[in-house]
Amino acid sequence: MREWMRSHRFMMARRLTQLGILGLFIAANSYGFMLLSGNLSASLVLKKLPLADPFALLQMFSAGALLGVDVLLGGALILLFYIVVGGRAFCSWVCPLNMVTDAANWTRRVFFLEKTIEKKLWLGRTVRYWVLALTLILSFITGVAAFEMVSPIGILSRGIIFGMGLSVAPILCIYLFDLFAVKNGWCGHICPLGGFYSLVGKLSLIRVKHDHTKCTLCMKCKEICPEKQVLGIISKRSGAIDSGECTNCGRCVEVCESDALSFGVRNYINTNVGEKE
Repeated sequence: MREWMRSHRFMMARRLTQLGILGLFIAANSYGFMLLSGNLSASLVLKKLPLADPFALLQMFSAGALLGVDVLLGGALILLFYIVVGGRAFCSWVCPLNMVTDAANWTRRVFFLEKTIEKKLWLGRTVRYWVLALTLILSFITGVAAFEMVSPIGILSRGIIFGMGLSVAPILCIYLFDLFAVKNGWCGHICPLGGFYSLVGKLSLIRVKHDHTKCTLCMKCKEICPEKQVLGIISKRSGAIDSGECTNCGRCVEVCESDALSFGVRNYINTNVGEKE
């Protein structure tokens, strides 16, 4: 049991964070406990401090909307937070859809679907950036925040907070798409919000670090990682995983039995690597 908890410690922390945030939204909506009210697009802390999704604001700006100072402040706070902790930390630590796609990935592993399902659809990792650009273009043309209108992230979070209704249908579609069509298809290839935070993540300070001297080349990290292309330095050199596409989910750190992977601060990692070399 202790070993299982050690090898899943970040996953459990992520689930507690995701469910905790949703729980606070539900408590505000249903019981008037206003520590965190609103939803993932726009919220208030203690009915005072505004928080806002910077990608939603970018869409609104593209659509020609005039944004208030409080909304801009909320977007700046969130942007600054993810510049520090890692842009795609939102994807693995906050986004409720991550629980759905992780469940699909877990099902693939348990039932060996990776080996039994013939791969008929290929998607490049750059598709999300094209979807990101298309989202902003459509927002400009239509005058509305294009992705916010159809976002499964918003549909799921609002459904959990205010009641699911028919919103379960698109979520089920993403689960089945990830299960049978493309592994990590939505989060790893298509989602424009993930693309946006990948760009933000290029600046982030908190990074996974790799110690090549401890690595046993078991490659369990690459097997479990939802963005395995970011682990290019494994088996080659020590240093930080500096790709913005890393979600900082910690799964690679958990499965590494030789402790060759851990979290650190970007500049500190680079300085120490330089001294060792």
